[in-house]
Amino acid sequence: MDRMTTNYRHNLPQLKGGAFLTDGGMETTLIFHEGADLPHFASFVLLATQEGRQQTAAYYRRYLEIAARHGSGFILDTPTWRANADWGAKLGYSTEALRAANDDAIELLTELRAHYQRPGAPIVISGTIGPRGDGYKAGRMTADEAEAYHAEQIESFAGTDADMVTAFTLTNVDEAIGIARAAKRLAMPCAISFTVETDGKLITGGTLKQAIEAVDAATGNYPHYYMINCAHPSHFAEAVDSGEDWLKRIGGIRANASMMSHAELDECETLDDGDPADLGRRYRELTRQMPHVRVLGGCCGTDHRHIAAICEACLPETKLSA
Repeated sequence: MDRMTTNYRHNLPQLKGGAFLTDGGMETTLIFHEGADLPHFASFVLLATQEGRQQTAAYYRRYLEIAARHGSGFILDTPTWRANADWGAKLGYSTEALRAANDDAIELLTELRAHYQRPGAPIVISGTIGPRGDGYKAGRMTADEAEAYHAEQIESFAGTDADMVTAFTLTNVDEAIGIARAAKRLAMPCAISFTVETDGKLITGGTLKQAIEAVDAATGNYPHYYMINCAHPSHFAEAVDSGEDWLKRIGGIRANASMMSHAELDECETLDDGDPADLGRRYRELTRQMPHVRVLGGCCGTDHRHIAAICEACLPETKLSA
């Protein structure tokens, strides 16, 4: 497929309308359902072997098939949440090896897009960025430090067929500002996804409204949209129920299957995969509250069953019968 027909870097289709699915909780699926060894929760390490690459591709195909059946678009997020300098060093990756891993991830997703993309159902490739520290704990970084740190990975994605970058599981507003500034400097579209605790607030105590407005103010509204991930809908439904204008900046949700807190999940040795049908119903209510939310996927504990249930609950009937 011609690159010019598949690269959306300057024209992101999810900003125009329609439903876009993503995958579920990659790491929890690979670890608990498939027995994969993912040190430090790093799924990109699988790309180092042919067997791991095939396993990763098979994982994505399950979700791409669901999207194809429903006629929806898709956001292919790379398995690179841990592919940044500090985590790479813990995993024994040099700077060069880390860049190669980020490149390999985009190459794999480009191959999948070429096979699955159809007219009217665009597939966007997004380079995944994770927090420098632990996504479940409040990190300490200035915006300038975050910009310098994350620019390396964003620059790597900028040299590939990636259409955009998405930073997931952020708890630190300054880190989000730094990521958005780095993306802006490198002319990469970006989305920023915050995670919240059971009270609907960031672990630092700030609200989603405060976080989004702070990042927008510091970056000239650069993030193309915001997301919420790695929290159950019951944790944040009340926080997004005000109908205020800032909610229009939220364009995606990747919720957890479990109602447990981050602290509880961190200590959990078995997978809590919740109730897919209930999760689908909760997504339907969230999309009614926030009709501008177009990107729907899952995080910890979710798999293809949850995404299928979300489709059944949220996608228009015309899509379901397509």
